[in-house]
Amino acid sequence: MPTGNLSVTTFVIVSIVKIVVFIGVLLTGVAYTVWLERKVVGHIQNRWGPTRVGPFGLLQPLADGLKFIFKEDLTPPYVHKFLYILAPMLSLTTALISICLIPVGGNITVAGVTTPIQITDTNISLLIILGITSIGVYGVALAGWSSNSKYSMLGSLRASAQMISYEVALGLSLIGVLMVTGSFSLRAIVEHQAGGFWNWNVFLGGGQFVAFFIYLCAAYAETNRIPFDLPEAETELVAGYHTEYSSMKFAMFFMAEYANMVTVACLASILFLGGYNGPTFSGFLPPILSSLMPVFWFLVRVVFFLFVYIWVRGTLPRFRYDQLMAFSWKFLLPLSLANLMITGLVVALRA
Repeated sequence: MPTGNLSVTTFVIVSIVKIVVFIGVLLTGVAYTVWLERKVVGHIQNRWGPTRVGPFGLLQPLADGLKFIFKEDLTPPYVHKFLYILAPMLSLTTALISICLIPVGGNITVAGVTTPIQITDTNISLLIILGITSIGVYGVALAGWSSNSKYSMLGSLRASAQMISYEVALGLSLIGVLMVTGSFSLRAIVEHQAGGFWNWNVFLGGGQFVAFFIYLCAAYAETNRIPFDLPEAETELVAGYHTEYSSMKFAMFFMAEYANMVTVACLASILFLGGYNGPTFSGFLPPILSSLMPVFWFLVRVVFFLFVYIWVRGTLPRFRYDQLMAFSWKFLLPLSLANLMITGLVVALRA
C-alpha cells in the first residue's frame, strides 16, 4: 500500500522501478559470482581462470549466457514433460522472489520522492523468506522424479533429505537472533544493531557467534555447496538431479543456486553483521552519495560472504553422505538447541 504522501500512481511507478533494479542487479551479481568463483578457485589451484573473453575474462558470463541461449535444447522422450519443464522454473522463481524482502539500505530521496531501498517490508519478512526458499526443494525433487532416470532420482532424493535436514538446524540458529531483537522484520533487525560493530548480533549485541557458525554450515548444505554438494557429486551420480537437462533449463538450476547463495549472504549480513549499518560520511559527501553509503557497506558484507563460500569450495573436500547427515542431526541440531536455551536464559535474566 502507498505510504506517507505518495499517490497510488507514484507508488506503483516507484515499486516497478525498484523491482527492475533489484532483479537486474541480482541477475548481474549471479553472473559475476560465477566469474568470481572461477577466478578465485583458479588462483587457489595455481591457474588463471577466465582470461580470454574480455579484460581479465570479464565478458565470460556474457559468453556463457549466449551459449546457453543458443545451445540445442534436448528433451528426452521418456520424461514427464510438464514437471520436467516446471522444475527449473520453480527453482529459479523461488530463488529470485526472496530478494524482494531484503533491505539493502535506508531511505533515499530522488526527485522529491523518498522511498526505502527495499522492494517491500513486512513484520514477518524472515518467515516469508524461509517459506519461499523451502519451496525450492520441490524444484530439485521434481527434476529428479520427472527425468525418469536413476541417476537423477538418486540425486534428487539425496538433495531433498539434505535440504530438509539442514533446514531444522538453520531455523533453530535464527531463533536466538529473533529472541534478542524481538522482531521478524529484517529492517527492524538491522536497526536493532545500529551504533557500532559491538552491537552486531554476532558480537556483544546478541552474543550469537555459535548461531552464526551453525547458520553458515547449514547455509552451505541448503545451497548444495562444497563440502555439502552431495546432490551433484559428479564422481558418483554423473551430475545429480539435473543430469537430463540441457540448454537454458540446465542454466536455470545454476542461476537458482547462485541466487540462493546471494540470498544466504544477504541474510547472514542482516541477521548477524549489522546489515547496511556503517558510517555515511554525511558531512563530506553529497546527500545522494551519503544515502547510498549503507548500500555500499551492505554489498561489502555480501561480497565477503560470497568470497568465503568460494574459499571453502577451493579448500575443503566433499563429505560422505552418512557424514553429511550425521553432522546435521548429531552435531548441529544439539548445538543449536543448546544455543537456544542459553540465549533464552540470558534474555530472561536481562529482562
